[in-house]
Formats: sequence, C-alpha cells, structure tokens
Amino acid sequence: MSRNEKETINMPNPEVIPIASRRQYTAQYKLRILEEADRCTKSGELGALLRREGIYSSYLSRWRKAREQGKLAALSNKKRGPKTSDDSGVEEENARLRRENERLQARLAQAETIIDVQKKLSELLGINLGENRSNVQE
Repeated sequence: MSRNEKETINMPNPEVIPIASRRQYTAQYKLRILEEADRCTKSGELGALLRREGIYSSYLSRWRKAREQGKLAALSNKKRGPKTSDDSGVEEENARLRRENERLQARLAQAETIIDVQKKLSELLGINLGENRSNVQE
C-alpha cells in the first residue's frame, strides 16, 4: 500500500449534512420539569436542572404561566402555521349572506332608480300619482 492510499482510506468525510429539527416537548414532560424546578431549593440546583435538560429558563416561566392559568392544553405542542377554524360552516354562511346582501342592495338601488324615473315621467306627462294610488287601494 502506498502512502497516498493510506491517506485516502483514513480521511474522514469533511462534508457535514445539517439536519435541523425543532424541539418539541410533551405536556407530561413539561409538567415533570416544572415539578422538579419547584423542588429546587438550594442555590444552583435550578441551573443544573436547566443544563441537564438543555432548556432555557424562559421555557419554565412560559410553562408556569400556562399551568397557573389551568391550561394543560397550553402545555401541549402547538401546530405551526395558519390555524383552521372549527367554525368553518359559520364562516361559509357569513360569506354567503354577505354576497346575498350585496346582490339585494344592487337590486334595491336599481328599483329606486326606476321609481324615480317613473315619478319624473308622470310629472312630465301631468299624471297625478296620488289619485291613482287612492283608486288602486280602494
């Protein structure tokens, strides 16, 4: 074996493939860590707990706040991205009613224009609409 062959065999691959992963904690884990943090009384115990678990102190304050509000669901993992609404049927109904309202407002505006034109035409022709209405109603 030549020297070049030995160097190529022992050479580690310098390419590092980064694999990013988002850390997620279960509600049970969060509660367990909070209980352990609450039991820490001596100086440095809390810092040791945080280092051992690899978490930040801001996590503890956020998790404590959620626990105090009684939101166990707030301690569970949250799905990222746009939130889907459970009231999608209500939203669809609102959209349908808005479209219908716009359509009816357009028809009302058209009807009012027609009535105005009819009034002006009757004035030009000298027809008194008040008399005709009383005859129709009787």
